[in-house]
Amino acid sequence: MADKSKKKSTSRRRAAGDKGECVIPPPVPLEVLPHFTLNTPAHKERRIREYVEWQAKGEKVKHAERVTSETILGRRHEVWDVHTDKTRWWVITEPTNLYSQALFPSMDYTLSFHVGLMARVEEAERGGGRSRTKLAPAWRPWMQAADALDEANEAEEFQAVGMRCRESLLQVVRALADEKMVPAGEQAPKRAAFVRWSELLADHFAGGSSAAEVRGYLKALSRSAWQLVNWVTHASNATRSDAVLALAATEAVLDALGMGSLRNMAGRHDRCPRCRSYSLVSDDAEDGPPAVLCESCGLRAELVSPEAVSR
Repeated sequence: MADKSKKKSTSRRRAAGDKGECVIPPPVPLEVLPHFTLNTPAHKERRIREYVEWQAKGEKVKHAERVTSETILGRRHEVWDVHTDKTRWWVITEPTNLYSQALFPSMDYTLSFHVGLMARVEEAERGGGRSRTKLAPAWRPWMQAADALDEANEAEEFQAVGMRCRESLLQVVRALADEKMVPAGEQAPKRAAFVRWSELLADHFAGGSSAAEVRGYLKALSRSAWQLVNWVTHASNATRSDAVLALAATEAVLDALGMGSLRNMAGRHDRCPRCRSYSLVSDDAEDGPPAVLCESCGLRAELVSPEAVSR
C-alpha cells in the first residue's frame, strides 16, 4: 500500500512540472564562453576570428578556442575549434588553413592531414615563398638545380646541378654585397670572389664579440659550400649523392645569409622591452604605423623608432 502511495506522489510531482534532481541545464551561450576559457590568448583569437571570417565569407564567428598545440618536424601547429553562426571549423596554423568539422570530425586526423597537405604544397612550390624575398635571384637557380636533380641520371647531369648551385651562391653576393662593407683601405673584391664577400657579409650581419659564434658559422658554412659545389661542377665521377649534398649545402647558405640579412634589418626590434621575450609578432593596424605584439606579456609597441622595441 505504501509503495502505491509513493508512486502516486511521484506522479503528482512530475505532473506538476517537477522533473526530479537530474535536470540537465541548457548549453552555455557561445558568446559567453570566451570569458571562461583560459587557454586562448586574446590576440591570437582575434587573428583566428579575422581569418575565418575572411575565408568563410558571410559567416560570423561566435566562438574560437585553442584546443591543442603540437610541434611536428620543428614547426609549431595550433588547432582551433571555431563556431560560426552557420557551421563549425577546425583552424590549424603554420601555415594557417581551415577544415569543415562536418567533413573532418576527428581533430587528430585533421592535424595529420594538414601536415601532409602543407608538406606537399611546399614541395610543389619549392622555393616559392622565398622568391618574394631580396634573395629571389639566388633562389631561382637553386630551384632550377633542384628540378634538374630530379631528372638527373648521369655524371654530367650531376655536374650541371653543381654549376647551378655555384650560380646561386654568386647571386647571393650580387643581391647582398655592398662596397660599404669593405674595410677602409681595402680594395673591394670582385663579385665572383664569393668566399671573401661571404666573410664581409658575415662581419656585417653578425658584428661584435657577442655574435662571434654566429659570424664564424656563417663564414665556415659559406666557405665549405663554395668548395663543395665547385668540386661537384668539375668532378667527372660526380654521383647523385654528391649533387644532393651540393644542393643541401647551397640551400643552407641561402637560408643562413638570408636570415643574417633579416637579422641586420631587424636591428633592435627583436626583443620585448618589458619581459625581454623574443616572442614578437607583427600587429600592424590598417591606419597606423607598423607595430609588434609580445606574445608573452601582451605589450604592443609601435615601431616608430629604434627605442620602441629595444635590445
